Amino acid sequence: METPIRSRETLSLTLFSLLFFICKSSPLHHLLISNAERRIDLSSHIVKVYLTLKIENAGSTPASEVLLAFPPAQVDHLATVEALATKGKRKKTTLVHLEVKPTELPDAPNDAKYFTIYLASPLNSGESTTLEVLYMLTHSLEPFPAEIAQSESQLVFYRDNALILLPYHVRQQTTFIKTPSNKVESFTRVEPTNRAGTEIKYGPYEDRPPYSFSPILVHFENNSPFAVVEELVREVEISHWGNLQVTEQYTLVHAGARHKGVFSRVDYQSRPSLNGVSSFRYLLARLPPRVHSVYYRDEIGNISSSHLRTDSRKSELEIEPRYPLFGGWKATFVIGYGLPLQDFLFESSNDKRYLNFTFGCPLLETVVDKLTFKVVLPEGSKDPSAVVPFPVEQHLETKYSYLDVVGRTVVVLEKKNVVPVHNTHFQVYYTFKPIFMLAEPMMLASAFFLFFVACVAYLHIDLSIRK
Repeated sequence: METPIRSRETLSLTLFSLLFFICKSSPLHHLLISNAERRIDLSSHIVKVYLTLKIENAGSTPASEVLLAFPPAQVDHLATVEALATKGKRKKTTLVHLEVKPTELPDAPNDAKYFTIYLASPLNSGESTTLEVLYMLTHSLEPFPAEIAQSESQLVFYRDNALILLPYHVRQQTTFIKTPSNKVESFTRVEPTNRAGTEIKYGPYEDRPPYSFSPILVHFENNSPFAVVEELVREVEISHWGNLQVTEQYTLVHAGARHKGVFSRVDYQSRPSLNGVSSFRYLLARLPPRVHSVYYRDEIGNISSSHLRTDSRKSELEIEPRYPLFGGWKATFVIGYGLPLQDFLFESSNDKRYLNFTFGCPLLETVVDKLTFKVVLPEGSKDPSAVVPFPVEQHLETKYSYLDVVGRTVVVLEKKNVVPVHNTHFQVYYTFKPIFMLAEPMMLASAFFLFFVACVAYLHIDLSIRK
């Protein structure tokens, strides 16, 4: 096992050495990092990385952008990147959200990915600023062993860099890795390295050139549920008669170490702290307030083992699948509920209506590999447009329901690698004339009238054959 790991480490060192020489002549050298601190949280299956950078402008021209680099191994697992800038001094310090966009560099080798942070104001020569960066990684914990029995704990690998990968010269940097428990099987040492309880400290390291790379491997115990929704389809249907109907179709899998052997429900129920510690038997969904007509069912039928708690601010639905989920096990189910329309539909200043709803997955601490969000507009709606605070794929469809003539416009939003931070509000704008609300009642009235006329005509027409 050590030979493939060493081969990958050698390949990574060669790659980023090449990256350094390629980018050495770029105009980024006028910025430098005086101090960098990174904190990696491995307490769940979603890796959260908090990065604090103190940046100085050592050049002669103002700088308005800061570049972040990510190794190829993290590109496909990168879910979100956010940046904040500290403004003010001491007790009057405030945080300002900064715009972050992915950037393509022509000289980036082997699919290395870059993000550009746009500063709120240009950083003049000799000035410094502090940035707070948060990024999350999914599917970055590798179960080892890949299969475990019901009574065994789950051990995972985490691979990263002891040094912070940056395209700038770094004077001093430190990395802290937090594990969920004290049970750490092994970890790579890159001196100075210290471990105290659940925290591993790498550094401080002094005067490191751009794109410095030193691979590390941490092998530790992590029994948190690896709840992954392989596919989630959320459909919100708007009815101007006062209701909002939401339907959510889930394909859920436990993405941790696969279960091997025979499952014993007796041992699982009698000794839950020793059997199946990495499994999960229930999920918590956070729904909007004033929810009603809630149902939860799978392919067999309705599942009654659920609990709904509501108050004026939120609603929580605790659901239990028909069986506990171990590594590699799947479950498919549907959650549906209704909401009052006046809580989510509003009118804008340009005579447009817009839906203000929450994107993402209602299940807490869950990764969604593919999320499809469908907003079904009333028949007769025109000029639909969606405003989402992060990049998504958008297109339009047409859906036919009861008594529809031309069909209903459906705004479809698709996104991959969705994490809880994506549970933010978005808006769907459209125009609608109230006269279209009378279309279905008039159609029903016309149908009944024609039926009545047909009945009267049938009773008064003599169809018999006479001489």
